[in-house]
Amino acid sequence: MAAARSSAREVLGERSPGAPARSLYVHVPFCFHKCHYCDFYSIVDTRDRQGAFADRLVRELAALAPHAAGAPLRTIFVGGGTPTLLAAPLWERVLRCLAERYDLTEILAGRGEFTVECNPETATPALFDVLRAGGVDRLSVGAQTFDPRHLKTLERWHNPDNVFRAIALARAAGIGRQSLDIIYGIPGQTMEDLDRDLFLALSAGTEHVSAYALTYEPATAMTARRDRGDFPGADEDLEAMMFERVLGTMRAAGLDRYEVSNFARPGAESRHNLAYWRNEDWLAAGPSASGHLRGARWKNAPRLDDYLAHDDEGFAPIVDHERPDPRRAVVERLMMGLRLREGVDSASVLDAASRLSPPRDERLSTAATEQARLGLLRDAGGRWTLTDDGFLLTNRVVAALADALD
Repeated sequence: MAAARSSAREVLGERSPGAPARSLYVHVPFCFHKCHYCDFYSIVDTRDRQGAFADRLVRELAALAPHAAGAPLRTIFVGGGTPTLLAAPLWERVLRCLAERYDLTEILAGRGEFTVECNPETATPALFDVLRAGGVDRLSVGAQTFDPRHLKTLERWHNPDNVFRAIALARAAGIGRQSLDIIYGIPGQTMEDLDRDLFLALSAGTEHVSAYALTYEPATAMTARRDRGDFPGADEDLEAMMFERVLGTMRAAGLDRYEVSNFARPGAESRHNLAYWRNEDWLAAGPSASGHLRGARWKNAPRLDDYLAHDDEGFAPIVDHERPDPRRAVVERLMMGLRLREGVDSASVLDAASRLSPPRDERLSTAATEQARLGLLRDAGGRWTLTDDGFLLTNRVVAALADALD
C-alpha cells in the first residue's frame, strides 16, 4: 500500500474531474454479537453511540455528494456489521440525507438498486417500512446455515425460523427483492446437512443466493479455535464436492452462477456487486468502508472512535490509499472480471497490457493460452472466461496471468 493520507478529502479533492461515481457503499459497524468467522469491522452495540455515528455519517455523505453529482446513483449497498440494528429514527435521518444530497431517480424508478444487509433477529415491520419509504428495494439476509448446531459453531446468533420471517416482513413492506447468504464447509457439516440448507434456502423463494466456503481469516476467533485444535478445517475434497453440489443444486433450481459464489435468476444479479467486479467507481462512507474512483482506492479508518473524532470537512480519516497504477489496473480487471461468468474482454485487456512499460501483451496472451490448455480458461467470442474447473481455482488462474505482467 502507498503511504496513507490523512483523509478521503485529500484523495478525492474538492470536486474530482471526470465522470461521477454511480455507486455508494455505506458501512454500519454495529452488531449485537461478533460472529467468530467474520473479519469485517464491527463492534458489539450498546446503542450509546448510534446517534453520534448517524450524525457523523450524515456529514460524510454530504461531503461525498459532489463526487456523485451530475448523474443519478445506480446502486447503494449498506453493509456491516448489522445495518438493521441501527434504530429506525436514525435510519430516517440517513435516508433523508441521501434523498436531499444525491440523485436517486434511477433507484426510485426501479432501474437501480438499494440493498441493505439484515440479520434475521433484527427484522421488524416498522424498520422495513422506514427502509422502503427511503428507496430500499433489496434485502440481503444472512442465513449462513439453517442448522442450529452449525450456527453455534460459527457463533452466529439467530433463530433459523426468523430467516423466513424476515423475508415475509420485507415482502409485506414492499421490499420486493431478497438475497440469502449461505456458508458451507463448516466443521462437522455433512453433504446431507448442506443439501438441507440449500433446500431451505430455495424454499424461501428468493431470487439470489450467495454461497461461500467458510474462510479462516487471520485474526478471527474461528481461525484461533481451529489453530488450537478445537476442530479441524474442512477436508479439501469434501469442500470441492460441496462446491459442486451448490452449483448443481442452484442451476437445477434456475439460479445460474454469475460469479464464483453468487447465483441468481436471470436479471436478479446484484447490480451493486457487479459494479465492484466490473471495476467501476463507487464512493464509500462509514468506518472501514473502501472506495474506488478513477483508479484510486482508499479505505476509511476501521475504528469507530477515529471515525467520530476526526472530521475533515465531513470526510473520514483513511488508513490506505492506492494511487492509479497501470499494471495494477490490468491485474484488477483480471482479478475481478474473471470472477464473473461474463469474464473479461480479452482484446481490451491485451491492449492495456501492450501499453505497459515494457509491453506485456504477448506474455499475457501466452499465459492465457496455457490456462486454456489446462482446461481452466476459455477464449470465446473475444472474452476470457473461467471454466467450471477454473472457478474452483480462480486465484491460481489470476496469479498465473498476473505473473505475466511482471
